[in-house]
Amino acid sequence: MTISMHAASVPVFKQLLGSLADILAKAEAHAAQKNIDPNALLQARLFPDMLPLVRQVQIACDFAKSVPARLAGADVPAYEDTEQTFAELQARIAKTVALIDGLDAAQFAGSEERQIVLRPGTPKERTIGGQAYLLSYGLPQFFFHVTTAYALLRHNGIEIGKKDFMGAF
Repeated sequence: MTISMHAASVPVFKQLLGSLADILAKAEAHAAQKNIDPNALLQARLFPDMLPLVRQVQIACDFAKSVPARLAGADVPAYEDTEQTFAELQARIAKTVALIDGLDAAQFAGSEERQIVLRPGTPKERTIGGQAYLLSYGLPQFFFHVTTAYALLRHNGIEIGKKDFMGAF
């Protein structure tokens, strides 16, 4: 039995975006309950040279929208990266889920062979087949940023665990 590129991408992105939304809600509630400035969490980093929580969420959403859109042959909308609050991050996640929900499974037909151009027009431009793009580039990048967001919140005392990371499946 084979799995479609749609089935291998959209449900995975939606599952982890849902868990990301849930852990952000727990973080916001934790900050309110403990009288912690939300920016202490939103700007938290694991190490000074790493990006803060806000940026981890933004990048996770970027991969969750761009990978399925490119596989479906759709335009990838640009997001402004202006989010600074939990509510704004939740809105970005919701916007991303709505975008990928709008992609029809039929649009993914043949996408495992579709040539995806990464970083077009730059010295780092690279062309990769759709299946490799999803499995070896897109999903690992997405998981890295969701995992880092989870780790930042857990490190800062939010009571979350593996079940929270996995979300509903």
